[in-house]
Amino acid sequence: MIPRSITLAMVLLLGCRDRQPTSAIAAPASPDIHVDTWGDHWLLEEANRYLDDPAHRRRSLNASLTQHDNSYSRQRLDHYALGATGWDLLPAWNPVSVPITDAPATSLEGVAPLWDGRRPDSIAAWVELGRAVFFRYPLREESYLEHALARPALARAVGIAQTSDGSYPGAVRFRDIDGGTKIGLTCALCHTDLEGGALVVGRARRSFDYGRMRLAYHADTGAPVDAELARRMATWGPGRADVTEDRDEDPVAIPDLWGLRDQQYLTQAGTIRHTGPAALAIRQETQLLNSNHERVRPPRELAWALAMYLYSLRAPARPAGVPSLLARGESLFNEHCVECHGNAAGGGPLVTAARVGTDPALATGHGRGTGRYRPPSLIAVGTAGPFLHDGSLATLEDLFSTERLAPTYRGVHGVRAVPGHLWGTDWSAPDRTAMLAWLRAR
Repeated sequence: MIPRSITLAMVLLLGCRDRQPTSAIAAPASPDIHVDTWGDHWLLEEANRYLDDPAHRRRSLNASLTQHDNSYSRQRLDHYALGATGWDLLPAWNPVSVPITDAPATSLEGVAPLWDGRRPDSIAAWVELGRAVFFRYPLREESYLEHALARPALARAVGIAQTSDGSYPGAVRFRDIDGGTKIGLTCALCHTDLEGGALVVGRARRSFDYGRMRLAYHADTGAPVDAELARRMATWGPGRADVTEDRDEDPVAIPDLWGLRDQQYLTQAGTIRHTGPAALAIRQETQLLNSNHERVRPPRELAWALAMYLYSLRAPARPAGVPSLLARGESLFNEHCVECHGNAAGGGPLVTAARVGTDPALATGHGRGTGRYRPPSLIAVGTAGPFLHDGSLATLEDLFSTERLAPTYRGVHGVRAVPGHLWGTDWSAPDRTAMLAWLRAR
């Protein structure tokens, strides 16, 4: 079984179509969420319900779990919002952390904790606090990351990016609960990228090869590693990892973090129904405490703040296309694709794994399986490759090509057929060209 320590900092979440930065969170189009309740006043009231009412958290958890019998859901039902037992009894941890740069490390003495202990009183303030959580809250100590950072060539090879100010987004030095100074990873390690030297927050770090980083640590230090685990990590490749709590072999691609407020479900297998912001906050709260081996839990204010920040994320502007192609592509999309990709983010309700026809391992797995897949957001989909939940197709052209259905097809993960998602593969070349142009402009 893959240990929980390899779970990536993958928040599996998404933003919205508005390209202008704003701290406000607009009303979602999801049919599962009441659009008249998502104003700032309601969000602030909902924050208080989530933070102060254990019964509300328990109801929200129950309502959000799509399949109560998989191990992800079972663990949460057995431990979350039970009051006198379970994870509620874990100490709340408000860490001291600083970004890692090339500058010599200094003492953490005198560095203030991430949160000042005061509950924000506006959505803008919640978003600001959530940004700090996204970049600075360590999910856990990460010796593999520390090893790579000490070897610049390895760091570059596994996709650990450095910004112009010398920092490594997603890498922090922090004071652990035992008092020791450690190196840790945050959400930003997997969910930021660089474009033209600029940081793009919310874009998946598709160059990040977590499996290779871990294997390099074991090779260089001689630390033992289970042979089967090593084999599996070697198959992941850049931009994906196995994050489920089971023995199934079902690595998934790191997703972009745009479009969440319009999505009905979270995670590729739709494990969590997005019934409202409490569902997302619970997702963040439990992911953070799981990643830290259930030694501590985050203050719930930080989980809520992270949810608000994720809602606020915006994709970069996309290039304009040829108007005639865009019009034809949009017409084709509306005729053939809106059943599954009909919400404002381009996602929609869950679709059975049998109907999609792609690799069913994740959908039917014991960890997070529901028997179905969530249609992904199409926001900035032109730069969202590799495609499909397991990252098996490199380009949009491959997605619409029948060549990938042949056993001789050379895809991202070797020579083999990549079946499923056949919509559009039988279209004429002009129609495929129009659809590709329209998707790249989304």
